[in-house]
Amino acid sequence: MEASMKNICLLGFVVALVIAGFGEVNGAGECGRANPDMEAFKLAPCASAAQDENASVSSSCCAQVKKLGQNPKCLCAVMLSNTAKSSGIKPEIAMTIPKRCNIADRPVGYQCGAYTLP
Repeated sequence: MEASMKNICLLGFVVALVIAGFGEVNGAGECGRANPDMEAFKLAPCASAAQDENASVSSSCCAQVKKLGQNPKCLCAVMLSNTAKSSGIKPEIAMTIPKRCNIADRPVGYQCGAYTLP
């Protein structure tokens, strides 16, 4: 059942990417030249942890969050992206992942839309 849920989430990511399009991003935004919707695809290993606060967070998820967390604006944009939302990600739970990964240098207190990173 868990495997089918991951497949559904992955399918959601792919569908959202198709909807968002694969156009080149010319300006620099929250994630530099990268599109937050495209960057959200890298957080596929976090799908179940971003939907259920009691789900375990995989080491591959933590590694990706740590990378993206080096730029809090980008991490925030990715967690609130249309791709994440259309994949069933719950922002209030996704914001807890850096803490659940025990990332020591996470951006504690960073305001991310209506949410604050713990």
